[in-house]
Amino acid sequence: MPRDPETASYRFNHTTLRIKDPKVSLQFYQEILGMELQDNTINSLISYAFAREGILELTHNHGTESDANFQGYASGNTDPGRGFGHIAITVDDVEKACERFEKLNVPFKKRLTDGKMKNIAFILDPDGYWVEVVGNTVKL
Repeated sequence: MPRDPETASYRFNHTTLRIKDPKVSLQFYQEILGMELQDNTINSLISYAFAREGILELTHNHGTESDANFQGYASGNTDPGRGFGHIAITVDDVEKACERFEKLNVPFKKRLTDGKMKNIAFILDPDGYWVEVVGNTVKL
């Protein structure tokens, strides 16, 4: 179905995950998943982040990282309140990426060998959000 001309310029811009500890989450997203931290000054956010698509915004409520009573955020994948599902990343080689995640002790929700879908895996970020790992090309 062709796009409505009135929405032709619409693009997915970003999604936000609430996080407990920015140091731990930044380490995961930068070192484990290879993402880059963008300049987070307000002028940069307005001129850069909102002008592109596909941004993952990590939102931190100061104090949660040291609050022993903080229960964490709902990932959206448990009851009550199922809603948000997951984010996904594509990689050149899913098996090689999963081997790397294993070596780095990244927790898995679903390994390649689990279930019927043998071409995708799910890992968990430090706050329990699911991250789907799928190949750039799908084997049929």
